[in-house]
Amino acid sequence: MTQKENYRFSLGRDDKAHEVVRSGLEAFNTALIGENPYHDFALYARDGQDQVVGGMFGHSGAGWLYIDYLWLHDSQRGQGLGAHLLGLAEEEARQRGCVGVFLYTYSFQAPGFYQKQGYQPMGVLDDCPPGYQRIYLKKSLTA
Repeated sequence: MTQKENYRFSLGRDDKAHEVVRSGLEAFNTALIGENPYHDFALYARDGQDQVVGGMFGHSGAGWLYIDYLWLHDSQRGQGLGAHLLGLAEEEARQRGCVGVFLYTYSFQAPGFYQKQGYQPMGVLDDCPPGYQRIYLKKSLTA
């Protein structure tokens, strides 16, 4: 622990402290913009044997759907399943009243795939991980 003046700083997991910070920021935001709950989102693709061969998950809130993970089994890539999953996610986002979808991918993953689906780059973080880029993309659902 590091101390400075009358404060004590701690690094590491602390569930009670986490809740104080989370609820404090939520109260601050709610006072300014009103209630804005976040809701989990999950969508999975299963084959004829009920095996998961792809899927995605994230959450919606603040008028946007955020896709945290999207994965397809190697055997399913290049066959349109990823585009179909994104289309279903976008429809769910509309049902939730979202104005758009956003996500990030890495330069070694599939930035071109997302751009083909109409996602526009909105930022790049270089050397994340070192030697690569983290690319942030969004797609408006209102246009």
